[in-house]
Amino acid sequence: VLYVLDEPTIGLHQRDDAKLIKALKEMRDLGNTLIIVEHDEETIRAADYIVDIGPGAGKHGGEIVAAGSLKDIIDNPNSITGQYLTKKKYIPIPKKRIPGNGKKLIIKGAKCNNLKDIDVEIPLGSFVSVTGVSGSGKSSLINQTLYLYLKNIFSKDKVVAIGEVKTIEGLEHIDKVVNVSQEPIGRTPRSNPATYTKTFDEIRALFSETIEAKSRGFDKGRFSFNVVGGRCETCQGAGVTRIPMNFLPDVYVKCDACDGKRYNEETLQVTYKGKNIYEVLEMTVEEGLNFFANRSAIQRRIKTLFDVGLGYIKLGQPATTLSGGEAQRVKLAFELQKRPTGKTLYILDEPTTGLHADDISRLIKVLKRIVDHGDTVLVIEHNLDVIKVSDHIIDLGPEGGDKGGKIIATGTPEEIAANPSSYTGQYLKEVLKTGKYE
Repeated sequence: VLYVLDEPTIGLHQRDDAKLIKALKEMRDLGNTLIIVEHDEETIRAADYIVDIGPGAGKHGGEIVAAGSLKDIIDNPNSITGQYLTKKKYIPIPKKRIPGNGKKLIIKGAKCNNLKDIDVEIPLGSFVSVTGVSGSGKSSLINQTLYLYLKNIFSKDKVVAIGEVKTIEGLEHIDKVVNVSQEPIGRTPRSNPATYTKTFDEIRALFSETIEAKSRGFDKGRFSFNVVGGRCETCQGAGVTRIPMNFLPDVYVKCDACDGKRYNEETLQVTYKGKNIYEVLEMTVEEGLNFFANRSAIQRRIKTLFDVGLGYIKLGQPATTLSGGEAQRVKLAFELQKRPTGKTLYILDEPTTGLHADDISRLIKVLKRIVDHGDTVLVIEHNLDVIKVSDHIIDLGPEGGDKGGKIIATGTPEEIAANPSSYTGQYLKEVLKTGKYE
């Protein structure tokens, strides 16, 4: 039998990873073939044959960079995956941990799902990771208890089902909580990175200032594909027409009237530096950076998308074609545009899902930037590269389900690695011992 698995290690602790790899090898030994799409280093090392696709992402990718055994990948100088496997490229361990600003959020008496009436301290102004084997209670503690409790206080939308908790102290030290999830940035092709990050507002204003636009009496609204005027009316500015399918997801096909360009002819005749509004939306983030080099307001917004490692996506790429990891990074880019208050708590649930080691390296730099501004980053994570660069770790366990829900260890990565009862510590110890420092 041919089995195809797409990132089976998502959400798995290293201990569970080892069990999964053992099961996959047993399936292979029975004469089956397994094709696995994966970023996890242990799974890559366990494979009999590896196909490395790249070299970059988006239009910079789409080629077979290397194929063969682990040795073939490692020996290929063009393979970024190979460079991470040999540690030529690596994510450095910080020399010193940031203790935070001395203030804390204290969760008291958390009992949601399998949590055993636990008290947890979260140091503010630092990079905090919540770890533990699968099912140990990480999401119950952070997403269902802490986030919903804070959302109820800071947001207009009141939540009813908050995880059971006695109280949370230290709320005076934060003024906002942001959950940067992997949910799509929009459900329809109308949403895109440019509209989500508000870059498109600035681009439309720029087009309305051109001589051509002024002579025709076009205002900023003319260049929106969501309102009547400049858009193609056949597809109502979507660039695609929706074909409803009974019992199946809807199918989108390119609009014949505007050829997928979203706008009518008159609007497309207005250009800025030789490009019309459709051609600007078709640019990648990288191209947009150069194109708007002398427009600092627009360039600053596009630069945040580039900084989170999305240089390859198009400014007008429909939200429906972005992966969960890409959507999460678009949200991060939008957050980076805001002025830091030093009192914001950012929560990310497994932000490394679907990311290559090279992308993880970029993501860590972005998260560190948020902490450097004085804000707090709280991640639920299994990836050791993220865990090893944390300032503080909260390790839950010891097992999953009923046997979990307790605090096993808290402290710096070095303190967790020295704790014999922490499964995370056992794997972290090896990483800290063999890893390279800043």
